[in-house]
Amino acid sequence: MFHRPLFCARMKCFSVSMVVFLRVARLMADPEDVSELLEKIRDDHNVPALAAAVMDEGKLVAVGACGMRSTARVVPVMLDDKWCLASCTKSMTASLAAMLVEEGRIHWESTLGEIFPELNEGMHHSWREVTLEQLLVHRAGAPHEPPKDLWAEAQKQSGTPREQRMELVTGLLDRPPAKTPGTHWIYSDCGYAIAGAMLERVAGQSWEDLMRKRLFEPLGLKSAGFGAAATAGQLDQPWGHRGYDSPFKPVTPRPNGDFLPAIWPAAGVHMNIADFARYAGWHVAGARGQGTLLKPDSFRKMHTPPEEQEYAMGWAVTKRRWAQGTALMHNGESTTFYSVMWVAPRPNTCFVAVCNADCQVAADACDDAIRMLINQF
Repeated sequence: MFHRPLFCARMKCFSVSMVVFLRVARLMADPEDVSELLEKIRDDHNVPALAAAVMDEGKLVAVGACGMRSTARVVPVMLDDKWCLASCTKSMTASLAAMLVEEGRIHWESTLGEIFPELNEGMHHSWREVTLEQLLVHRAGAPHEPPKDLWAEAQKQSGTPREQRMELVTGLLDRPPAKTPGTHWIYSDCGYAIAGAMLERVAGQSWEDLMRKRLFEPLGLKSAGFGAAATAGQLDQPWGHRGYDSPFKPVTPRPNGDFLPAIWPAAGVHMNIADFARYAGWHVAGARGQGTLLKPDSFRKMHTPPEEQEYAMGWAVTKRRWAQGTALMHNGESTTFYSVMWVAPRPNTCFVAVCNADCQVAADACDDAIRMLINQF
């Protein structure tokens, strides 16, 4: 006859020890290929392709990819294929801003009037006191979508990406904001384009060069790039797809992808699934005070939303039981690709997923992939 409370205590201790042992074993091993687990989810939702990955304790512990680069031909996706991350780019731009703030090249309170003095004469007066921080937390009054005439001009893609961006920004600042700055939350790609132009001005380099040199290269994100990863007429990378349900229609890659270079600071980055997880993992470490490239205060600034708002700088801030409290997330929708990342600082883990379609079915497939990985890892 056993003493039940003591037996239960021993069993609980054994269970905890096993969990710790399994976690340590995963951290010491090569990343687990979860492609077969993802295939069931992909098949259930009937999306073209799906990829996902997990970082735990700063190490890539699981990664997988399944499905086809295009529904038009049987060419399977590969683990190192590159995916459009769309609006998951926003936190990258905010990260770059934090680097330049730490160096004193710009401040969170720097205004458009200060950074672009040559535009003050034509700039609508409501824009002059708008700050970098307001742009990054979507409280600058920037429109949700660019005016049609400015977008038509941007589609001509005349000049370098930096020149195209500045032309769009000049046009935006010439007319009044959509709302009085500081009074409303308006999710805006335009606002991030303006912020990107501010960073270019103070650094004297293009946003693209800054991202490569200051973020991608130091973090070892070798697959990172801008615009479309695939080549038109070739299935060298996943193609995006349109449609609300199967059968999805493949879309021939455009030279610069689903987003014009003028707004790449909002949504222009692509990378493979492992690098996507590594980037998210960098924010996990930063939130825990263990990050590189930036001080803990800078990560805290990016991850903390203004009062009465749940959106920080490129991150939605929420609570989740599995995250043991605060979780950071962001998704991206490009009209042909969908992406999502979840960061959980307390358990020191993060999850990312992508799909080469953009609709509710694609979002559901990515959510199910994240859910499966949370339960597995």
